[in-house]
Amino acid sequence: MRSQPQLNVEQIVAVLAGGEALALGPGQPVTQLEHALQTATILRLDRPEDLELAAAGLVHDLGQLLPDARDETHAVDGADVVRAALGERVAGIVALHVEAKRYLVATDRSYKAHLTGDSVVSLARQGGALDDDEARVFMARPWAHDAVRLRRADDCSKVVGLEVGRLAEWVSLLRRVSEKSGGAHRPPRDERGN
Repeated sequence: MRSQPQLNVEQIVAVLAGGEALALGPGQPVTQLEHALQTATILRLDRPEDLELAAAGLVHDLGQLLPDARDETHAVDGADVVRAALGERVAGIVALHVEAKRYLVATDRSYKAHLTGDSVVSLARQGGALDDDEARVFMARPWAHDAVRLRRADDCSKVVGLEVGRLAEWVSLLRRVSEKSGGAHRPPRDERGN
């Protein structure tokens, strides 16, 4: 995949809005945008004071909406494009959310049984369960616990008709996170890094 430009808050919102017409995946009854809003809402209700965690929930699958999107790399690709605007923690949580699924499959015997069919298929493409050493390394990373929390919210965010509000209601939260991280003062870079 070619390098993606870093996005500002308005561009992030525009990409998310583009997910309104895209199914989350084969056989999934919700759109990419509905899934993002549901994930963010669950995290916001779980940790109301943690704006960065909610922001990570909102943008965790942004990499699926980018040109040349690949399921295997969407977490890292999404993290790369939001880092400048939303900061290192949000990007770090987003980058780890696929690895968190692999961790949970390896460490929680009941977890895999609750995955949807498309998540089971993508798990194989994403490397399968972590081995014991990989699981230890994963949990030693910054934001690994947050990524696991995001992953569990992600798995619960595929509900048809769940009322969670509109994307416009999340713009102010994204701007606050951006301001806190210093992203509001950095212009986005283009694909050449300029």
